[in-house]
Amino acid sequence: MKSVRTLTLLCLLALRTVAAADDSPDPALRELLRAAANETDSFEDHYAAEVWLTDMSARLARQVPDPAERVDILRQVHYEATRVNLAPELVLAVIDVESNFDRYAISYADARGLMQVMPFWLNEIGRPKDNLLHVHTNLRMGCTILRYYMDMEDNDLVKALSRYNGSRGSRKYADKVLDKLRLKWFRA
Repeated sequence: MKSVRTLTLLCLLALRTVAAADDSPDPALRELLRAAANETDSFEDHYAAEVWLTDMSARLARQVPDPAERVDILRQVHYEATRVNLAPELVLAVIDVESNFDRYAISYADARGLMQVMPFWLNEIGRPKDNLLHVHTNLRMGCTILRYYMDMEDNDLVKALSRYNGSRGSRKYADKVLDKLRLKWFRA
């Protein structure tokens, strides 16, 4: 019961923050968020979905200007992250650092998509025709890989993030992700 009250207060705060930023909330975005909340089964209820999606959508608006694309990415991030028991905000921070939410990003090392997954994984799992620039495929693989590294490192986030980035032994990448997490995705 206490978590429901806390969630309600956070929802009201998030909605007030969004309303304060713009006195006239975009009705089309509101409907997209409602529809996404009703389609999402990774949340405890529709209210929690609407609040989280509204809050995260406001934080992501500058990087992903199209409301439909933004809500779709957020809904899929939440689903894939919770599927493997990761905080969705952590995954958002990883994406922020890895690709700046460019679903078509390809790195100099040939890592691809939002979470910058290396294409060799497709051959390793016997799915060479899968497209890592497809949001669902990229998030499914990226979240699974990060969860694996979290388990491998006994939930030591710094070590797991370093493995994810291929920079084991260095804190530089992990610190970037943790800064994004703290300053953008987890702030109240």
